[in-house]
Amino acid sequence: MTQTSTSRLNDVDLDAVGGLVQAIRDDPAKATTTWAAHVAWKGGFASAARIRGFEPVDSDEPAALGGADSAPNPVEQLLGALGNCLAVGYAANASVLGIPLDDLRIDLKGDLDLRVFLGLEQGHAGFESVTATVAIDSTATRDRLEELHAKVLASSPVGHTIGNRVPVEITLR
Repeated sequence: MTQTSTSRLNDVDLDAVGGLVQAIRDDPAKATTTWAAHVAWKGGFASAARIRGFEPVDSDEPAALGGADSAPNPVEQLLGALGNCLAVGYAANASVLGIPLDDLRIDLKGDLDLRVFLGLEQGHAGFESVTATVAIDSTATRDRLEELHAKVLASSPVGHTIGNRVPVEITLR
């Protein structure tokens, strides 16, 4: 029989989150996880990522970059991944802190110079900068929202991944 949780805030299952925290406290090895995506090229600049059992996530480039503009491109998806990760962080931490969220919006922008990508120059091909603006509607005080914000910034896996040098190894088979 599956136990149904009755402890919810911001539509977050606090019993499930608390259970995971306790399981990791009891066995720290459970904190180490591996995530995967499998990408297949579809022709041109289009590809699709298979992630767990979900429908493929398509990617393509805008027409100005030679694509068919059939889906967001990888750098747009990276911004979306950061925004989605931040949204999870705000929802989880707000719920644990007892902060009700009425609305949460995150706008992200990234500045990218295409010269390295296009082979016109050598150097850094990635974003030069990324900015995110977070808007929260809540009955919580500004101090509580600042506390929430600090917790999210300190614990965002995607934020930390793109904000710090993370070893990336790409091999050819």
